[in-house]
Amino acid sequence: MTQLQIAAADGGSFSGYLALPAKTPAPALVVIQEIFGVNQGMRDLCDWFAAQGYVAVSPDIFWRIEPDVQLTDKTEAEWQKAFDLMNRFDQDQGVEDLKSTLSALREHDATTGKVGSVGYCLGGRLAFLMGSRSDSDANVSYYGVGLDGLLDELRQINKPLMLHIASEDQFVPKEAQDKITAAVAGNALIAAHVYEGNDHAFARVGGAHYDAAAAQTANDRSLTFFGEHLKS
Repeated sequence: MTQLQIAAADGGSFSGYLALPAKTPAPALVVIQEIFGVNQGMRDLCDWFAAQGYVAVSPDIFWRIEPDVQLTDKTEAEWQKAFDLMNRFDQDQGVEDLKSTLSALREHDATTGKVGSVGYCLGGRLAFLMGSRSDSDANVSYYGVGLDGLLDELRQINKPLMLHIASEDQFVPKEAQDKITAAVAGNALIAAHVYEGNDHAFARVGGAHYDAAAAQTANDRSLTFFGEHLKS
């Protein structure tokens, strides 16, 4: 397992799983974890993005609470711990750590300096915030939670953003989905895709709500998006 050590802006350091493509220098992605930590699923995602030609890093954003969390979605005890970690997580500090990761990637010898972010669940919320609070070149949010409470951030977004929204998301009510899609409608920088009939985490391989067809469509859209904004 290859790790990247990242210096935090306020002191100390944390690690991230690092996957390198066959050819470098290459554009890079900050791959933002779900509530389960940098587990095998996140490492597999980094490896997959690397196979598509990106330097991919998934930083340990829970390091200030408990370093090296690696949970699954298979037991009630793990779910409870994951929700506890999410509830204790400082979102604003987390964004600062993601910005530190972004800076580390811009300076890394294996990258071109073009860096985007992609996040899932909690990570999808943070990818949205990377669009408003960082200089990330492009950002993708998969079923981000609580975005309806962050719509004031839209005025700060000046780089391309893509949202993948599950129509039957158990954590994002229909009313919230409608607020989000209405708020971003007509914004040339933001593309919002709704996946009808799909629940939260439809792109999590092996998850209870995994939908291979919807995941393929979302991933293809993400790769096209990143290709346009990071590889050109």
